Amino acid sequence: MRLAVALAACLVLAPATAAAASVTPLTIGRTVEDESIRAWRVGSPPAERVVLVVGEIHGSEPAGIDVVRRLRTARPPRGVALLLVESANPDGGRGGTRWNAHGVDLNRNFPFGWQPNGVPFDTYYSGPAPLSEPESSALAGLIRRVQPRVTVWYHQHMRLVDRSGGDPYLERLYAQQTRLPYRRIAPLPGTATSWQNSVFPRDSAFVVELPAGRLDRSSVNRHAGAIGSIARAIAPPRVVQTPIPYGPQRRREMRAYAERHYAIDDYRLLHPRVIVEHYTASNSFASAFNTFAADVPDVELGELPGVCAHYLIDRDGTVHQLVPASIMCRHTVGLNWTSIGIEHVGVSDAQVMANRRQRVASLRLTRMLQGRHRIATRNVIGHAESLSSPFHRERVASLRRQTHGDFARPAMRRYRSMLGRMAAPGSLR
Repeated sequence: MRLAVALAACLVLAPATAAAASVTPLTIGRTVEDESIRAWRVGSPPAERVVLVVGEIHGSEPAGIDVVRRLRTARPPRGVALLLVESANPDGGRGGTRWNAHGVDLNRNFPFGWQPNGVPFDTYYSGPAPLSEPESSALAGLIRRVQPRVTVWYHQHMRLVDRSGGDPYLERLYAQQTRLPYRRIAPLPGTATSWQNSVFPRDSAFVVELPAGRLDRSSVNRHAGAIGSIARAIAPPRVVQTPIPYGPQRRREMRAYAERHYAIDDYRLLHPRVIVEHYTASNSFASAFNTFAADVPDVELGELPGVCAHYLIDRDGTVHQLVPASIMCRHTVGLNWTSIGIEHVGVSDAQVMANRRQRVASLRLTRMLQGRHRIATRNVIGHAESLSSPFHRERVASLRRQTHGDFARPAMRRYRSMLGRMAAPGSLR
């Protein structure tokens, strides 16, 4: 959990009086009584990941609304936007009732596990059919369109974070930040979280049960801060585009290399299945960049195109993208056809792993790439582990046992363990 705390500490919500990030109001649907269901998007429009926060779905449980209002002054981390719904049930909220105007418990009206239950205004009346209600239909439509990386649904009065079936890391992180117990509520039919976690299993939706009554200001800030911690935990790293020359000539050379070594008549990296970690054996970003930029035969094997990597992480933690991940790079014999290469400026595994900025940037970049390309943690390897990869293949007999010593297994065991203690890769739209 130490990595979680380090990541979370990087984000502090803006004071309520400070200028907030870009805030865009939205109308996402209408209620039975023709009231608008409103939302606010906080953060830059091109943000790759969205955290959806719903303050109220039962009109008799309004405490989460104050948290959502507080979050409208937040400044999400780069690459993350907040999508804030004060109330998914404005009709019920006006009357202080659990149900919508049809007497339906909206949190029993979602499709997963839905079953008919009760009659209108019974406590758990599930409605005549899944998504029969305009409010639940509007929320489901929003979720399908946006596909939030994380969704937090506020309820009352049980005072806990539910093990709702999403990412346990994020659920525990929220519980830790708010000092709430973390335990499982018995699964219920037709709930929003069960539907989300079944339809979008790579993302995470969970319930926070707030205490009875209104939250005081410090509690509102604590819960808003927990949302900020989650946003930081899932934020993609900032990537600086620092391209090396990779024009038509180099692409032709890469195509010829791929044909010679892999029987692939293409220079494109179509389906990356592996991420390979390297270090540069130098302490200079400039020298590594110049080596990769020069399209000359490499010293070791004398082949073209020149060696390169997709990403190069400097010692200050800056992530540079040198080559698009859609193009093959020569960084690992036997795996160039299906792997993304990440280089770290440094002369040893130990040096890189001891550099907190570089290490955290590397882990966040790797996690982002895992989510984007659906790469399992077992296929995040060090260069020294290349021969053990199930994807290793090499047509040139003399190179079939060729590998390097950087990022050997002990360092990678630790690295993969750290990845495992981060938020799940999730989906990335």
